[in-house]
Amino acid sequence: MTADSLASSMAMVWSGMGYNSRTMKLLSCLFLCLLLSACDGGLWNDPYASGDGKAGVFYTAFTGRPKHLDPVQAYSENEYEFLAQIYQPPLQYHYLKRPYTLIPQAASAMPQVRYYDKDDKPLAQDAPADKIAFSVYEIHLRPDLKFQPHPALAQDAAGQPRYMALTEKNWRGIHSLGDFKESGTRAVTAADYVYQIKRLAHPDLYSPIFGVMADYIVGLREYADTLKQARKQHPEGWLNLNDYALSGVQVVDEHTWRIKVRGKYPQFAYWLAMPFFSPMPWEAERFYAQPGMRERNLTLDWWPLGSGPYYLSENDPNRRMVLSRNPNFSGEFYPSEGEPGDHVAGLLADAGKPLPLIDKVVFSLEKETIPYWNKFLQGYYDSSGISSDSFDQAVQVGVGGETNVTDAMKEQGITLSTSVATTTMYMGFNWLDPVVGGSSERARKLRLAISIAMDWEEFVSIFANGRGIAAQSPIPPGIFGYREGEAGINHYVYDWVNGAPRRKPIAEAKKLLAEAGYPDGLDEKTRQPLVIYLDTTSNGVGDKSRLDWLRKQFAKLNLQLVARSTDYNRFQDKIQKGDTQMFYYGWNADYPDPENFLFLLHGAQAKVGKGGENASNYSNPEFDRLFEQMKNMDNGPQRQAIIDRMLEILRHDAPWMWGEHPKDYVLHHSWLHNSKPNKMANNSIKYIRLDAAQRAAMRKQWNQPVLWPLGLLAVALAALGWWLKRTLRRREDAQGQ
Repeated sequence: MTADSLASSMAMVWSGMGYNSRTMKLLSCLFLCLLLSACDGGLWNDPYASGDGKAGVFYTAFTGRPKHLDPVQAYSENEYEFLAQIYQPPLQYHYLKRPYTLIPQAASAMPQVRYYDKDDKPLAQDAPADKIAFSVYEIHLRPDLKFQPHPALAQDAAGQPRYMALTEKNWRGIHSLGDFKESGTRAVTAADYVYQIKRLAHPDLYSPIFGVMADYIVGLREYADTLKQARKQHPEGWLNLNDYALSGVQVVDEHTWRIKVRGKYPQFAYWLAMPFFSPMPWEAERFYAQPGMRERNLTLDWWPLGSGPYYLSENDPNRRMVLSRNPNFSGEFYPSEGEPGDHVAGLLADAGKPLPLIDKVVFSLEKETIPYWNKFLQGYYDSSGISSDSFDQAVQVGVGGETNVTDAMKEQGITLSTSVATTTMYMGFNWLDPVVGGSSERARKLRLAISIAMDWEEFVSIFANGRGIAAQSPIPPGIFGYREGEAGINHYVYDWVNGAPRRKPIAEAKKLLAEAGYPDGLDEKTRQPLVIYLDTTSNGVGDKSRLDWLRKQFAKLNLQLVARSTDYNRFQDKIQKGDTQMFYYGWNADYPDPENFLFLLHGAQAKVGKGGENASNYSNPEFDRLFEQMKNMDNGPQRQAIIDRMLEILRHDAPWMWGEHPKDYVLHHSWLHNSKPNKMANNSIKYIRLDAAQRAAMRKQWNQPVLWPLGLLAVALAALGWWLKRTLRRREDAQGQ
């Protein structure tokens, strides 16, 4: 239907309903403007404001409000999604290289580490770990760093802070950070990094890594006591940490600082890549400590102040959050080298270009997966994960297990990237339990029998759409110590057949079960079926099918599985007290080192009695001895040999069913470039490049409104109006007679 005919039809409608000619023209014009708005490039279903500068904008989503945006308190993935773009720790992970490799970020070079004995006398770099009492990390800062524009750094004509003594009069008209008329910046210094380390011990804050850092950073625990006393003496207002020295952290000069840690602790370098060790200007704390700030939600937890490539320009966590390019950011460039294949994949096309490559990031809140998925297909999100509901629509799995996008996705130019997460999901046995726990041969063979019967490959296939691999140990791929192929299999549970691991037959599990004293699942003494209890937080709709599947696995051995579901807090309480028999748990890497996974089975880290992360309360003196020897070693053949021995002990003892390492599947539109999964780097957005013109063209093509139903409706309304008018006239004529 043409615009002219549509206008004529609409005029008939309004006329039929009794409107005069002027009103008819006005209503018809308004209706036509609405219908034809798409012709000028506007899309009726566009979820973004027309003023949203779309040229250099990356569109993505978040599913839950970040609780903390203060880097001293944040420790969740959805918080780091923002903080890693805003703050600049000394180090970062190379975007393209694997295994994961630390490189400088704010630092001008990798930290220099020197070793000292208990009398603070220097030691050689190759000194034995047991001789090293202290390690001193000296970090040199790049001289070109500046903070983002912020009112806390604004100065008056005399060079004094402009907004540090606000009165009630000053607060008039100020409700958000953007209401301050002026902002300022300054150079980042070594003192800003030291100030942030001091904040780990701040009595008004809770840092999740304080306990770990207090064990390593010299004087940090005592510093926390000093600050507590200072807060008692000054219960209100800003606590100036510059007034209190921290013995283990020293400013050498404007661009250099030193951190003194106990013993040899190579993993400390990984912590230096986290927002915990980003710079924090003292002005920020003083600014936000003023009366009236918290009442207006003006805090570091809501409005961060960093020196990274982006700053938080909009914070409405119930709708959307926006990151904008930091105009003061410079000095970083896209990497010029990577892995083999990166060049062919186009990942080095932007080598040497200044970062970031896009100007703005718009995060929209999406609580439901279906709207998220539909907007991705419409081109309104540039990339997307894949929910179980959308998996078959997006991915096809070949006969050999290879994965690719479906033909429908290919037609839209959508591509798939996959990566194994640095995560281990496992089912643990409580070592303190009299049935499944302990080092006896009876309990060990029972655990191994259950481990063979539990088909994790089938679990991944059914409940994760194949997105994962069965684990052979606590260490996931990409972490030093992980071995590929036959050398890396759990030979107590798998055989190596035709170049691949194959789970041992159920007959082998039944044999082990009989040797454990439970022939055919019956206690040989009481002749009663063996009942195993699984503690879980499962109570959702999809959890019943998982529990049913688990029961079937135990039924292979004629064992009865009883699931004891509870809420999360109660579950954690039972774990802490050791009131479990079996449980399902998982661990994401804090940093890419085997120590970060093997410590989960270290006896000194037991939950019960020690409050550690060893939820199984596993204890093996030989494993513990090797762990202490391995944990602070540099990567190399000697460390690998020790790890191999430790994994052999774990596989023999079977304190866990090793479970799975999940795979992440991410879909990308063809206009998104330089996207490569990196499970350790959270600051990946600065590397992304967009072809905004292609995106706009594809959105227009995919979202054209279908107008003919409206034309048909207009004709129907016109006919209805004509019929009503004719009926009314007949009635009036009949009444007139």
